[in-house]
Amino acid sequence: MTVAGLAVLLGVQTGATAAPAPGSSGAGDLYYPDYGNGGYDVEHYDIGLRYYPDSDRLTGTTTILATATQDLSTLNLDFVLSTRSVRVNNRPATYARQGDHELVITPERTVAKGTQLTIVVNYDDVPSSVVASGTTAWKRTPDGAVATGEPKSAWWWYPSNDHPTDKASFDVSVLMPDGLEAISNGSPTRWAQPEFSGWSRWSWRQEKPQATYLAFLALGDYDTYRDTSADGSTIVTAYSRLLDPATAQAARASVERTDEILEWEAGMFGPYPFTSRGGVVVNLASGGLENQTRPVYGTSSFSRGSRTSLVAHELSHQWFGDSVSVGQWKDIWLNEGFAYYTGWMWSEEQGLGTAAEIADYVYASYPADDPFWQALPGDPGAGELFHDTVYERGALTLHRLRELVGDDNFFAILRAWTAEHRYGNAVTADFVALAERISGRELESFFQTWLYTPSRPDLGTSVTKAAPAQPKSWPELVAVQKTAHQPVA
Repeated sequence: MTVAGLAVLLGVQTGATAAPAPGSSGAGDLYYPDYGNGGYDVEHYDIGLRYYPDSDRLTGTTTILATATQDLSTLNLDFVLSTRSVRVNNRPATYARQGDHELVITPERTVAKGTQLTIVVNYDDVPSSVVASGTTAWKRTPDGAVATGEPKSAWWWYPSNDHPTDKASFDVSVLMPDGLEAISNGSPTRWAQPEFSGWSRWSWRQEKPQATYLAFLALGDYDTYRDTSADGSTIVTAYSRLLDPATAQAARASVERTDEILEWEAGMFGPYPFTSRGGVVVNLASGGLENQTRPVYGTSSFSRGSRTSLVAHELSHQWFGDSVSVGQWKDIWLNEGFAYYTGWMWSEEQGLGTAAEIADYVYASYPADDPFWQALPGDPGAGELFHDTVYERGALTLHRLRELVGDDNFFAILRAWTAEHRYGNAVTADFVALAERISGRELESFFQTWLYTPSRPDLGTSVTKAAPAQPKSWPELVAVQKTAHQPVA
C-alpha cells in the first residue's frame, strides 16, 4: 500500500492538498438551518443505554458509523445531554458546546474525504431536565419516560445528524430494571434478557433507512404483544399498564387493527416498506406520532373511544414520511396532507362518508374570506409546520388532483411515488414532475394554485351551491387532526 493510500485509510492529510475545513453546523434546511450537519454521511447508529426510572437518569454510549464527504478539521453532532467523552477513529477527540444543541468535535487527526468514520460518544444526564429550543422531547411518566417528537427528538437521548436527509440503520439496546420494558423501532433482537441481578436488556434493530426524528423510546411498565403478519413481518404492540381500563380497551380495539389497516393501505400505496409493524400507547395525555414501524399514541387519542381513523392516518405515514421522507421541512404537506387524505379514504372504506363528500364539505366550510385560505400548505412557515392548512388543504389538493387526472392515474402516481423514492427523500417539485409524467398533463399551475396561492381556489360549478351535509366521519376526522397536531413531545 502506498503512503497516500495508507493516509486515506487512516484519515490523515498528506501532501499539497487543500486544508481540511469544519463540517457545517446545519444540513441546509430552509426552516431549520442549524438542524443536521454537513461534512459526513451516517450509515448506522448503535445506541446502548441504561435507564434509572426513579431518578430519570440516562447513561449511554452511541457509536456512529459514517463516511466523510469532505476533508474535515471538525464535525458537529446534534446533542444536548452532558457528554463525558468522544472518540473519533479510535483516538480521543476534544469537544465543546456551541449554540442551542451543537456538539462540536475536533478529532486528534484530521479526516480525509472518503474516510470511514467511527464516532463514539459517552454521556450521562437527566434528559427531562434539559431544555433546548424551548422544549424537551423527553417526557417522564410515573413508571419511566417517552422520547418522541417532530421535527426533533433525538437530541435528548442520542447524538446524531438530525435531519431527514441523512437516514441510517439503527441498533437500540436499553438496560432496564426487571419488570419494566423498553420499546423502540424495528424488530426485537433481545427480549428482556437478564444481564445481572435486577436488570434486563431489551434490544431492537431497524435495518431499513430511518430518519433520526422517527426513532423513539418508550420506557416503563407495558403489556406487550407479539405476532407475525401474513407476509412474515414482526408485529409488536404495547400498552401502558397505567392506562385506565376504558382507555386501554379503546386503544386495543384500534391499534390491534394495525395489520388489517396496513393491508388495505398497501393495496393503494404499494408493498409495505418495512419488516416490522405495530404501535405503542403511552401514559401521556397527548396525540400520536408516526415513528417508523411503530407509531406512538397518547391517551387523548382514545379517551372517547376507539379511533381507527387515527391509526390509518399514522400508518399511512409509513409510506408518506417514513419511507419517503421530506428533503426540506417546508414540504411537510407531503407527509401530513397524504396521511389526512388517507383518513378520508378510510372513511369511505368504512361507509361513513366518501372522500368526495368530505372534500366538498371541507371546501364549503371555509368561505373565500376565511383566513384559512391565506395559509400555504406548500410553505406554511417554520412556526406553523402543523397548521390546519397542511392537513386539510393538503388533502384537498390531493383530492382535486384525483378528480383532474382520474383514479387510474392518481393511484398510479401514489404507487410510483412510494416506489421511486423508497427509503429516500423528495420535495414537492419531485411530486409535481411525477404527476405530470404519469398523467401527461401540465400541472404546475394547478399545484401553484392549491399549495402556494393565498386565496380560495375556484372550483367553478364542481361543488353545489347548497352547503353539503356533514359526513358521518367528520367529528372523528376533526379529532384525528387535533390529536395529530399534538405529537407526544
